[in-house]
Order: sequence, then structure tokens, then C-alpha cells
Amino acid sequence: DGIRDVAVTGVQTCALPISSLLPAAWYWGGAAAFAPVLAWACAGCPWRALRDPARLNAFLGTVVALIMLWQMRAGVRPGLDLHLNGAMLLVLMFGARLATLGLLLVLAAMAAAGRGDWASLPLDAMLGAVLPVALGHAIHVLVQRRLPSHFFVYVFVTAFFGAALVMAATGAAGTLLLAMAGAYPANYLLGEYLPYCMLLSWSEAMLTGMTITVLVVYRPAWVASFDDARYLRGR
Repeated sequence: DGIRDVAVTGVQTCALPISSLLPAAWYWGGAAAFAPVLAWACAGCPWRALRDPARLNAFLGTVVALIMLWQMRAGVRPGLDLHLNGAMLLVLMFGARLATLGLLLVLAAMAAAGRGDWASLPLDAMLGAVLPVALGHAIHVLVQRRLPSHFFVYVFVTAFFGAALVMAATGAAGTLLLAMAGAYPANYLLGEYLPYCMLLSWSEAMLTGMTITVLVVYRPAWVASFDDARYLRGR
């Protein structure tokens, strides 16, 4: 089939560790890139908000739910695993900094469970946490600035379509990285793997859109990005 055997190292595609043989410089580069991001996330993190037991429980409960969700995965080939991510959900609920730290906790839990590699954790985090969180935050800010402040815009455009776009873009970025590393032929990835990432993006959209809708109705205080005065007052 033209696909050569590769060693397990832990680069991320669709937010899962994958098998790929990479030079050590890739891992050092990932660590160098992730270090300032981690410092940024910790330095500006709204720690005071987590002093509220309800808020802390919501954050930890969401992280645990994502760990369980990441365990449910499907594999196309060794290392080409697919599962839902939850990045957009974390961004909307807790903001970009806590979302980054939350996904880092998920990645650490996966590594501890033998589903990842501690040595490659920074590189995994760059593609599986930093990229989707940055995209999710950018989409949220762009929608706020360009579209009307309406509840349905928030749910359908930001949460639903935003989550789909984040998942699709993360899968595309991971596919590009795999092809550049020579782990799998590009034509195989484009024909047999990337389309499934695109299909999975709609499941991610459904999960995020439905969860956010339920939360803003019953637990709006758990969704940091939702403002009653902005989206509901006068309607």
C-alpha cells in the first residue's frame, strides 16, 4: 500500500497522539514554542474565578468528561485515530487561557494512561490544544465584532459552526504535518484520512452546540462568554 512502518512518537492529528517518525528537533521545537504559551496561560489565568466551588467543579467536571470522550476513538491506520476534541466548548465556557490548561490536563491524562508520550507532550499540546483554542477564540471574537448580538448567532454560528471549523482546521493541520514528516503518503492522507476528520467536525459541532444551548438555559453562570444583557435583553 506504499505506507512504510513508523515509530510511535506522539504528534497530534484531530487532537489525538499519532504514530510518526520525527527528528528530535521537532520535539525541541514544540517544547520551545509551547513554553511561552504555557507561561501566558498561567500568568493571565482567571484563578480567582476558580475559587467559586461551583465554577471549579464545572471546570474539573468538563475536563474529566473530555478525558472520557478522548478515550472513545476510531482508528483508520496505526496512529491515525479520530475522536472529538471539545476545544470550542472549553473556550466558550472558560476562556482561552483556562481552555488551554484544560486541554493540557486532558493530554497529560492520556499520556499517563499510555495513550501518549510525555516527551512529545509539548508538541502534542501545540497542535491538539493551542491551535484549536486559538482558532476558537478568534472565531468567537470575530463573530462578536461582525455579526449581530443575538442568541441564535451565538449558538449556531459561534458554538455550532465555530466548533466544526476548529475541528476541521485542526485535522487539516495535523494531516499537513504528517505529510511533511513523511509518516504517510500525502495522497493516502487526503483520500483516506482527512475526509473522516471533516465528517467528525459535524459531530463536534453537534456536541458543542447542544451542550452550550443546555448550559446557557440552565447554567448560564458556567459559560463565561455568554452575557444575558448582550444576547437576550430586549428580545
